[in-house]
Amino acid sequence: MPRTTLRRLNGLDDTPAKLSGSTLVLIDYQNTYTTGVMELDGWQAALDAGSELLARARREGTKVIHVINDGGEGTPYDIRAEIGRIHPAVAPADGEPVVVKQAPDAFVGTDLDRHVDDAGNNDLVIAGFMTHMCVAFTAQGAFLRGNRPTVVADACATRALPVVGTELDAHQVHLSALATVADLYGVVVPTQREIA
Repeated sequence: MPRTTLRRLNGLDDTPAKLSGSTLVLIDYQNTYTTGVMELDGWQAALDAGSELLARARREGTKVIHVINDGGEGTPYDIRAEIGRIHPAVAPADGEPVVVKQAPDAFVGTDLDRHVDDAGNNDLVIAGFMTHMCVAFTAQGAFLRGNRPTVVADACATRALPVVGTELDAHQVHLSALATVADLYGVVVPTQREIA
């Protein structure tokens, strides 16, 4: 019997968002993930893809929202220090809001919902770091509040993780997280080329 998804069982649309009719949410593209203890496998390629996606969104007049995680002073997520700042390749332009969060779901305890609602688009295009954590949980949060997220796979990255006496490499963790999103919470596309 062929595999199906909860999306299909529930009659949800699997058509990717159109960038020009969406809001782009860039999650945690922080220096945190480019060096040191939290360095992600494949971060450079994902950042490059995110930068291309951002440039395209700006050309098309897409509303852009940046999200960063603040873990507090002295942590790898200290937004007051260079380590916690948004990478220059995807730095916010004037007028692009930056939402500061402290939970994996960027809608929890923030004003992301207001920014999304003000943009007036039900469709969200989501990309960033880490696939299995803040990207997946924010896609879930978007779905649960009635938005329709599309996650751009090659603009996301994560890291290897230990589990039940073994270790999953970063690619396995990345794909597992994307499979969870695609099963119910949103549409997953390999690259931005799949977004009209």
